[in-house]
Amino acid sequence: PSETGEAHQRKEVCHWPCRCPPVPTCTPGVSLVKDGCGCCKVCAKQSGETCNEADICDPHKGLYCDYSEDEPRYETGVCAYLVAVGCELNGVYYVNGQTFQPNSLYKCLCVSGAIGCTPVFTPRLAASPCARVMGRKKPGQSICGLGQHKQLQSTNYRLMSAYRSLPLVLKKKCLVQATPWTPCSRTCGIGISSRVTNENRKCEMKKEKRLCFIQPCLTNILKTIKIPKGKTCQPTFQLPTAEKLIFSGCSTTQSYKLTFCGVCLDKRCCIPNKSKMITVQFECPNEGFFKWKMMWITSCVCQRICSAPGDIFSEL
Repeated sequence: PSETGEAHQRKEVCHWPCRCPPVPTCTPGVSLVKDGCGCCKVCAKQSGETCNEADICDPHKGLYCDYSEDEPRYETGVCAYLVAVGCELNGVYYVNGQTFQPNSLYKCLCVSGAIGCTPVFTPRLAASPCARVMGRKKPGQSICGLGQHKQLQSTNYRLMSAYRSLPLVLKKKCLVQATPWTPCSRTCGIGISSRVTNENRKCEMKKEKRLCFIQPCLTNILKTIKIPKGKTCQPTFQLPTAEKLIFSGCSTTQSYKLTFCGVCLDKRCCIPNKSKMITVQFECPNEGFFKWKMMWITSCVCQRICSAPGDIFSEL
């Protein structure tokens, strides 16, 4: 037994205190993550590459370290995709983890029903005016102004990918991408949801926020909602009168009669199914006005999968 235990002893790959090399620059599409020891920033291992407790697989691509071939030590594994649903784009079906090229400009990857794309050709910064005259200056010294540096940095945003399950749109030489809206931060009252999108003039990836109002905070919501006889759920409901919305101590200039998601008598919950975007204006006492985009619910669906708001791992 002692000999067997010695033979199966795993090698220690983590050492403390942490001693980290310079932060590496990862290729487009490869995540920069903290290693499995919780010490240093590293480029995540990709599908088919070897991995261990320290060298972790890319978590943003649904990869995990498969140690099954390293029995009985289970010390070194290979990055593999979790079993998940595939993707569909323009009528073509792709399996989970499959890399494909829908056109000559972009290379895409299917991850758990969502598609992420990065450009095939990266911008050549060496062709910029700043780079051409670098040789005239001392090494490491740049003649670019702050505005020119920002212009060069803005091209890097085009390398960032966003995952979405809907087809991508090519708009004015920009592949419009957007992540799905996150769940509302509050189950009752006004909350916030966000997404990342490049649907703007510069085609830059930016975080976009909107207000969301799933249900009012009522002490006994079943007294307000009338569930039809013979039914267990009422998907949507409205309050009797239009009311002003209160957010951060400010109130809307108009009154709204919103549609809210309802409740069920069983263990199901009701979540927004269809919605549109509106802009609401708030008035603050002695502080002026400000505007917010807001989700306007048009219909809800009742289902058994009820996750906590903001829990991005709830569907795994």
